[in-house]
Amino acid sequence: MPTIHRQNGFRFYFFSHEPNEPPHVHVDKGEATIKVWLDSLHVAKSRGFRAHEISGIIDMVTEHSEMFTEKWHEYFS
Repeated sequence: MPTIHRQNGFRFYFFSHEPNEPPHVHVDKGEATIKVWLDSLHVAKSRGFRAHEISGIIDMVTEHSEMFTEKWHEYFS
């Protein structure tokens, strides 16, 4: 489960056993977790984050989406 970025206490990563899914990133902070599709920037699932936190996470994923997508393709190529 490679960590690809850390920001403001959030850990951004993907699971190494998900190569058949579209590019996405998991984000954790404490016990809370969220999965965001990189192409649409939509939330696939979320547990433990409040709405304003989700909005901030989407902003961070948007800011780094190109790098996250590159890391995804590098890892699974």
